[in-house]
Amino acid sequence: MGKTHNTEQLELPLELTPDWLSRKRRQLPEKLASLRQTLYQKAKQEPRFRFYALYDRIYRKDVLGAAFELVRANGGAPGPDGETIDQIVHSEGGPERLVDELHEALRTKSYKPGAVRRVYIPKPDGRQRPLGIPNVRDRVAQMAVYLVLEPIFEADFLDCSYGFRPGKNAHEALGTIRSHIKAGFTEVYDADLKGYFDSIPHDKLLAALQKRIADGSVLKLIRMWLRAAVLERDDNGKWRGTRPKAGTPQGGVLSPLLANAFLHWFDRQFHSRSGPAQWANAKLVRYADDLVVLARHQGPKLIGWIEHFIEARAGLVINRDKTRIVKLKEKRSFLDFLGFTFRYDRDLKGRGHQYLNVFPSNKALAKEREQLRCMTATRLCFQPIPALIQQLNRHREGWKAYFDFGYPRVAFRKMNQYVHIRLAAHLKRRSQRRYRPPDGVTLYRHLASLGLASL
Repeated sequence: MGKTHNTEQLELPLELTPDWLSRKRRQLPEKLASLRQTLYQKAKQEPRFRFYALYDRIYRKDVLGAAFELVRANGGAPGPDGETIDQIVHSEGGPERLVDELHEALRTKSYKPGAVRRVYIPKPDGRQRPLGIPNVRDRVAQMAVYLVLEPIFEADFLDCSYGFRPGKNAHEALGTIRSHIKAGFTEVYDADLKGYFDSIPHDKLLAALQKRIADGSVLKLIRMWLRAAVLERDDNGKWRGTRPKAGTPQGGVLSPLLANAFLHWFDRQFHSRSGPAQWANAKLVRYADDLVVLARHQGPKLIGWIEHFIEARAGLVINRDKTRIVKLKEKRSFLDFLGFTFRYDRDLKGRGHQYLNVFPSNKALAKEREQLRCMTATRLCFQPIPALIQQLNRHREGWKAYFDFGYPRVAFRKMNQYVHIRLAAHLKRRSQRRYRPPDGVTLYRHLASLGLASL
């Protein structure tokens, strides 16, 4: 993968999460919102219709203006040219000049995308996840394409797909898995796609897009972004560039939509008349590239169909080391998905049956402990306690909002204990004498009096 870089101080672009985009969609200009609604209705009413006049919608100034505001609200680091959103806002002409220049470049078809800056962020397993950060100008152009294309593909996407979609979220995916397991679909093909975002074949991706998009100018735009040079520093600190032959870089505005559009092909075939949803009564739940297939029995025919389609037809690679067949009714068997563990445990009241326990996974807890350790590290020992506790509260509130699903009480208790231990050590480091809470006050109550909130 190449040399990794320290990204501790790097402000990375936020992912286009459904919640974030849903809030921003409600703020779109009326004409743009009406255009999106028209495109969605047309796509919904005519599933085989191919849209052939989209390019002139993309370079409309109201579309580009709305795209800039979305990029601005999403924030993020600058691309290879070093230009920040704030610099554009305060430059001569401001965002209006950027919109005018993009409008003219797209209208005359003289637009050429810049390179993408590659950075790496750590994954829970110790590996590095590559992100590609385009220039702000290119992010605005991509967002304009996103605003026009998204309603078309949203009309096609199936209910089994939950990732990076408006009105859908991880909790809904988890709830669907729980319902299927309770209904008896307890054998699970837990797939791991190796480097999915970096390995999507460009020719197959464009073929999937052409099922709906006949406008060659739009497809050319997407092709240019897919082939844009990727810049990263080598061991000597010099920039080196490569042109990817596959993949759509994470960090790009269009990546989530393109990733869903490509795997929608798998979703459709899975639920077709000749697919395993019919002859095996199998259930598919997918969150971007994280997917599970649930069935009453995982036989060779079902497994063979999944693996043949993903590898032979879609051109992707299944990571055999991480892909598992999970039989939840067997002892010590469990399924990890989106940071949660599904496992059958003994009834807590001693009755003679088991219940389906759903709780934050060990990996999720380890990742949170590492985050809390970094937030209370020795180098921060001189940070004012009220400020540190306020920062911890904000972080833990967001963590709790996501993991407050199923039965998280034991996990929350462990995280409360851990943050108490970290803060106690932090307070001791700040004091020249041995630190103790006031007489007659427990550490728990003392930290609460300082403002620490419990999960």
